[in-house]
Amino acid sequence: MSAVFRPSQKRILAYTGGTMGIAAVPGAGKTFTLSALAAEIISRGVLEPEQEVLVVTLVNAAVDNFSARISEFIRERGLLPRMGYRVRTLHGLAHDIVREKPALAGLDERFQIVDEREAARIRREAAHAWLEAHGDAFFEAYLNPELNEYDARRARREEVPKLLDSIANAFIRSAKNHRLTPEQLRERLDSLPPLPLASMGCDIYADYQRALAYRGAVDFDDLIRLSLDILEQDDAYLERLRYRWPYILEDEAQDSSRLQEEILRLLSGGASRGWVRVGDPNQAIFETFTTANPKFLRDFIAHEAEFVEELNESGRSQPSIIAAANRLIEWVMKEHPNPDARDALAPPLIHPAPKGDPHPNPPDDPSGLRFIDRAYTPEAELNAVVTSLARWLPENPERTVAVLVPRNTRGMEVAEALKRAGLPYVELLQSTAPTRAAAGALGNLLNYLAKPQSSKRLAKAYEVWRREWREGEAHEKALYAETAKTLRGCRFVEAYLFPQDSAHDWLSRVHESVSEEVFVELEAFRETVRGWQGAILLPIDQMILTLAQEIFTDPADLALAHHLARVLRQMEEQHEDWRLPQLTEELKLIARNERRFLGFDRDSGGFDPEAYRGVVTVTTMHKAKGLEWDRVYLMSVNNYSFPSGEAYDSYISEKWFVREKLNLEAETLAQLDAALSGEEYAWYEEGEATKSARLEYVRERIRLFYVGITRARRELIVTWNKGRRGDARPALPFAALMAW
Repeated sequence: MSAVFRPSQKRILAYTGGTMGIAAVPGAGKTFTLSALAAEIISRGVLEPEQEVLVVTLVNAAVDNFSARISEFIRERGLLPRMGYRVRTLHGLAHDIVREKPALAGLDERFQIVDEREAARIRREAAHAWLEAHGDAFFEAYLNPELNEYDARRARREEVPKLLDSIANAFIRSAKNHRLTPEQLRERLDSLPPLPLASMGCDIYADYQRALAYRGAVDFDDLIRLSLDILEQDDAYLERLRYRWPYILEDEAQDSSRLQEEILRLLSGGASRGWVRVGDPNQAIFETFTTANPKFLRDFIAHEAEFVEELNESGRSQPSIIAAANRLIEWVMKEHPNPDARDALAPPLIHPAPKGDPHPNPPDDPSGLRFIDRAYTPEAELNAVVTSLARWLPENPERTVAVLVPRNTRGMEVAEALKRAGLPYVELLQSTAPTRAAAGALGNLLNYLAKPQSSKRLAKAYEVWRREWREGEAHEKALYAETAKTLRGCRFVEAYLFPQDSAHDWLSRVHESVSEEVFVELEAFRETVRGWQGAILLPIDQMILTLAQEIFTDPADLALAHHLARVLRQMEEQHEDWRLPQLTEELKLIARNERRFLGFDRDSGGFDPEAYRGVVTVTTMHKAKGLEWDRVYLMSVNNYSFPSGEAYDSYISEKWFVREKLNLEAETLAQLDAALSGEEYAWYEEGEATKSARLEYVRERIRLFYVGITRARRELIVTWNKGRRGDARPALPFAALMAW
């Protein structure tokens, strides 16, 4: 059956060449339209045999989606599928370019690419080394002097290393976006008055790059930078690529970076200038401390594009939800109390699908749009949403539903509440609950084996071994608690596990002070731990699998253990100096939801809500982008998660332990910009970057709220809570829509 196109899509399919900018609304069918345009260009016969339409998209999951759609359109036209086009992410395109000419980038033919996890580990090690050498000066300069001794120690031990890693990540990415090597940056900094945060960032950047060079490796940001270097150095190669790709179609252009734009501008710089950019600046939600910025697409549409079109017709949502999204745009542009935030959203407004469209909007139902004014506590908000779902799910087994939250930690709480209520759910968070539980259990066992003389860790290992008793009968719970308490009181673990003789046997000595059941339990656990001790001599993957057989019976848990074992074996092979403490730390990060478990996430290959009808999807608003559900709950829409620049607002990037509420990521990047600026009066002034970062964050959170609203097809329920301290308020955009 041939595709039916809407009026806005037909205008775009008439494109023949030149630069075109397209602003698209949520649900307008960007992928569908670009795929159809690629097929249309191919079917016209304008491509030479060696030429292709190049489609550049944001994520790997979209590559397969584009390829399948284009092939389908080409097949409908009676042409050979998989011919005449190439689909790449920007990183994939950069890799193709660098792999063909590595010498021009100063790389060996056998260069390696480190993945996100390994790059993060190398960066953390560089940041930790800097902190070890310079931590005292950092504390003196930036810690809040009003902290008491306990909080100061806690900040130094727990918070500062995480903050420093975040600063290093933002700094390194920004420096590479400026195409600066550490040596070039250090030379510049040494010629200027002191910029301590930028100098710190440069030191960590230099260590990070040395570690990559030692491995003969580059990271993903290097690929982008080096591919642009190659294109600028080799005119003949550039002309060959321009000939190969006379048409470039760019998806999700609102998330473009300066270097991405420069690469595609170079590649499309031939006589035909066949460059089409499509995106929605209103859905630019990945900008904070990244190199992406929606202004690149907006400026292109306003000043460079020869043709400007709008994909403004959407069949996704019922009219009342569309009206709410459009009202948010209008309120922000005209009524937001902070005039500097009024450019966060802009037209086009969303138009319903035209009459007779094969994919019409759901019927209008104003009652399906609910903004709940009640001031919930965080716990009461959870209970209200779960109670609502418990009523709705049995009556709507064929419909899709999602709970969207601002952050992963809130999503974990939602998942736990659904689990307690016995409701079916699926997670799209950093890692799923089963992954976190399996990693946590194995991590606690490794943590004990790394320090086997610790009675505290031994008791934790026992709790893992008998973890099902925590949810068991009252008798089991009591036995579990008493045994764990007894183990924590064991001063000499060696005397429990491997006593020299009966006189030194700790278990015999405590026999009279514990119940017979606890004694039998301690005996059984001793035999188990002795077996675990023997597993220490095994390679890490075999050790993980041996332990997993002892504590898991569910096939899904065992499958996760196999995957974790492979991951840790790879890390052990990459780091010959690593021992149990380092490997244990990786499991802890996965268990705490601080590390994306690459290769085992549901979103790694795309996620289809239709496959989970009658099941609650729990995810963040960020990860929900590009997806849609019949019913959507937006939770925690308060002024902490969605600040508006009011005096009473607080900001997650301004840490409690840093003086004067400075946003140190923003201040570091401002010092970098000052070092690179050639303007006489553009010098760094402390605190100004923090103010600017607040405004950028306000803009991004407005867009995130817009994204959340536009995920709903039939029903939208929005709630807020008063926060942990009880002083949060409803977010201003929420209040504006509620009043409307």
